[in-house]
Formats: sequence, C-alpha cells, structure tokens
Amino acid sequence: MVKLEEAIQASKFSSQKQKAGLNILYTAWWLKTLLSRELKTLGLTHEQYNVLRILKGKHPNNMCVKDIGCRMIEKNSNVPRIIDRLELKKLVSRTTSSIDKRETVMTLTNDGINILENASTRINKAFSLNIELDEEDATQLNLLLERMREKE
Repeated sequence: MVKLEEAIQASKFSSQKQKAGLNILYTAWWLKTLLSRELKTLGLTHEQYNVLRILKGKHPNNMCVKDIGCRMIEKNSNVPRIIDRLELKKLVSRTTSSIDKRETVMTLTNDGINILENASTRINKAFSLNIELDEEDATQLNLLLERMREKE
C-alpha cells in the first residue's frame, strides 16, 4: 500500500480535509490510468467507453447528444467529437430523430455492443484485482463520497 505522502512526496497538509481531497484526486488519477490501460487494448478511451455504457442503458432506444452529455462522468467532454470517433469505428450509428428532424440521435451497433461487453469484462476484472475493499468498506466509501458531494 502506497501512502499519499510517499506518492506525492509531501508530508504536511493544512488539514485532514485537504489531505482527503488530495487523496481522492490522486486515487482518481490512479484509477483512470489503470482503466485507460485496459481500454487502450481495445482501441477505446474512457470517454468513449462512458458513451457506449450510456447508450447501452437506453438500448435499443436512441439518445441525443444532449442527453448523453448530461450523463457523462466528465461533464466537459466533447460528446459530438467522441460520437464522431465511435461512428468511424462503426460502434454507434447516427440517424435523424423521428420526433424532431433537426435533432440527431445515436444508438449502439452490434459491434458497439460486443466491444462494450469485452471492455466491461476487462474493467470489472481490473476492479476486482486492484481495489482491495470488501463490500462493507466499499459501501462506507460510497456513502462518504456521496456525502462529500452534497453541495454538487
């Protein structure tokens, strides 16, 4: 186990709250790096994986860019550009909305479903191999993180 002080080579924090915040940022970076490594083997970025997961949640229904953007983990993601890349890889298909002809909607292709299943298997395995928390500790951590974001 690597302590935060060792990881960032700092030993003084103004408070435990500051240390907790930095610890969350460092842990998020560590986890993102770990997952990016897994997704890279499939030619995906974590943003592309997130869009595929969002589309899978509505499949077989279509979704518009705005609705996808609202559900993204990283809210400043360039969703149209991500969808362009996924469309080039033939993982999503884009059509005109039957309700509003000005709106473009997306859905997963069969290739998109297949790569998402493969990616999810790899991500779940990475979680189980690298996150050393039992279910009780994970539940407690989730509660603490959600409490921390109460003012979101």
